[in-house]
Amino acid sequence: MKQKIKTGILMTALAVGSLHIVNRCAQAFATVKNLLDKHKGAFYDWRFGQVYYTKTGSGSPLLLVHDLAPAASSYEWDLLLKDLSADHTVYCLDLLGCGRSDKPNLTYTNYFYVQLINDFIEHVIHEKTDIIATGLSSSFVLMACSTNPDAYNKIMMINPESISNLKCTPSKRSRIIKFIMDLPIVGTAVYNMQMRRENIEYLFTEKYFYNPFSVSKKTLDIYHEAAHLDECGGKYLLSSLDGFYLNADISRALNSINNSLFILEGRKTEERERTVEGYVRLNSAVEYDFIENTEKYPQMENPQAVMEFIDMFF
Repeated sequence: MKQKIKTGILMTALAVGSLHIVNRCAQAFATVKNLLDKHKGAFYDWRFGQVYYTKTGSGSPLLLVHDLAPAASSYEWDLLLKDLSADHTVYCLDLLGCGRSDKPNLTYTNYFYVQLINDFIEHVIHEKTDIIATGLSSSFVLMACSTNPDAYNKIMMINPESISNLKCTPSKRSRIIKFIMDLPIVGTAVYNMQMRRENIEYLFTEKYFYNPFSVSKKTLDIYHEAAHLDECGGKYLLSSLDGFYLNADISRALNSINNSLFILEGRKTEERERTVEGYVRLNSAVEYDFIENTEKYPQMENPQAVMEFIDMFF
């Protein structure tokens, strides 16, 4: 009996050790090209970690906030930066838990990012700013604006999360998922499986871009790398996302905002009309429009069309 226990312990140790090696190899393979250079920007030393950002151009301040996902980063805005910098001082950050910023082991919440955005504007930008945000990030930008309206001017949202989806709250099942994902070795292995390059390519060709042939190899490589930086610390953000800890009912905040708001939707995104209707119902001043032949990331798929709307709104 003792021999069986010893054998079981040994086999378990070997399996865990092998899994750890596989995890390290996956991280090394994904980051070997070093495509996301940290030296091009600076770091804001926030109380929960260092936040990477760049500052370009001159003119009225404009803050760009990428979609909230473990593979996302400020690279999302690269095709717009040159044009935007001609008329604006453009601040482009990697949210904590993403890209080149720190990825601390904690439970990420909507209010966590509300504090980050408000603090970044106060300590780095130092004046009232316009904002463009994508996807789920639009929700905490609106929440931040409702808590500190004097720091915000106009807000553009690109394919924001629907009001109904934002009302989903953590359940027993989602808490179990988060617990597994947060485990040191097993959780990292699960994360690496989800963040495989093949899975990222699937998301871009089937959900993010309307035209799958316009997705570049560089884009896939950068998203794959971003997901594996900081020893795959993006898994803590993913576990919070999967656990619905980042959702928040923004109905009251949206209803109270007097700022100019504009929603830009990819024409081919699912439930686009329903999403827009949800926002307009809560704040009748919300303007909106659609970009043809694009899905989740029109700023990457058709940056010229997005710039036309930005020039009109700002």
